[in-house]
Amino acid sequence: MGRYFGTDGFRGKANDNLTAMHAFEVGRFLGWYYGRAEKARIVVGKDTRRSSYMLEYALSAGMAASGADVYLLHVTTTPSVSYVTRTEGFDCGVMISASHNPYYDNGIKLLNREGEKMDDATINLVEDYLDGKLEMDGRPWKELPLATEEHVGAVIDYSAGRNRYIGYLVSLAMYSFKGMKVALDCANGSAWSIAPSVFKALGADVHVINDAPDGLNINTNAGSTHIEGLQKYVKENGMDVGFAFDGDADRCLAVDENGELVDGDKILYIYGRYLKERGELANNTVVTTIMSNFGLYKAFDEIGIDYAKTAVGDKYVYERMVECGDRIGGEQSGHIIFSKYARTGDGILTSLKVMEVMLAKKQSLKRLAEPVTVYPQVLINVRVTDKKTAQADPNVQAAVKAVADKLGDTGRILVRESGTEPVVRVMVEAESEALCRELAQSVVDVIKDKGHAV
Repeated sequence: MGRYFGTDGFRGKANDNLTAMHAFEVGRFLGWYYGRAEKARIVVGKDTRRSSYMLEYALSAGMAASGADVYLLHVTTTPSVSYVTRTEGFDCGVMISASHNPYYDNGIKLLNREGEKMDDATINLVEDYLDGKLEMDGRPWKELPLATEEHVGAVIDYSAGRNRYIGYLVSLAMYSFKGMKVALDCANGSAWSIAPSVFKALGADVHVINDAPDGLNINTNAGSTHIEGLQKYVKENGMDVGFAFDGDADRCLAVDENGELVDGDKILYIYGRYLKERGELANNTVVTTIMSNFGLYKAFDEIGIDYAKTAVGDKYVYERMVECGDRIGGEQSGHIIFSKYARTGDGILTSLKVMEVMLAKKQSLKRLAEPVTVYPQVLINVRVTDKKTAQADPNVQAAVKAVADKLGDTGRILVRESGTEPVVRVMVEAESEALCRELAQSVVDVIKDKGHAV
């Protein structure tokens, strides 16, 4: 984790620990850094938070002051910024969003020229500049040069780029959606301006909820973090399927015709199996994180699909996919990456791919997801004096092994440290919640008995 940037950008409460001045300075650095050889071209998108406008203007001012030309996509999705960056020759892309967080939070996500999350080396340089200790080319840079005269950058309306992304999504559909009743929960966020247009263009009977953003209602009792609203709507209105997005639409959860949740794990199963049946599942592997449900792995075992497990975070899923050439990977939360079509999780693309499988196989979403039995899961967080010492304790390790031995192939235990807090997380999945709790608590008790808990 960096000083300002985490695995998903510079995140914080707007004008508290993420201010307009932070945005201006990030913009100053990016405009200068990418414009050292020739004038930089940077594309910027934002979600519907009130503070996104403030940060957009501050970023743009910083970039233009350093000599970059700034292209504004306005309200759009994170994956659209990724797409436009990589297909239209921009030096980098910036998305202003705090994803699924409340409206008062915001964030700055940086993307490289390939539309991928920015590399750590460049992020470190941004952070060094924010801290006033940037050194490059053998010298310190307390202040960056300001562009003057004809070298001052321009700020350009580029909503056409967003429209091209909509066209790209429509072009990926293999079937007409005519006759399908589809509900979309746009979370009063970025999907509001894109997802309904895509589904209508493909002929679906589209029903949209939470599509009236006011700057303060993004993710409020809406979208993928509050799926119950969509579940109720789908069931009461006889929809064939429903899709819920988060604030910047890089994740998607689905709801079947009975209003039951189909999460990211089940989507990975459905599309992974579809690819395997078509002979298109590269390496016969689906990439997951260590937090995917045990039931997903059991379902994969039954149909002979291999799986990789990465650290938590779609960044790590994507790195594994690039390294090994995998086609699909993602997280239970609905960050699904289709490497043939995108460089990031893309919620709207995910919904289109789920529709593709339903139409290709002529099966309901409920039927497609049935082979995955979700195992009960209990997670207990323990605050400790030292995360590594607690996990390395032989007594704790013995307790973990005892649970693993008891579960055998009927469940699993996972003990990991938090990336941001002095916390050890003990997670158990088993055939009943009571057993999960009993076994997880047995490990927690040892952590406490050995004096590691605060």
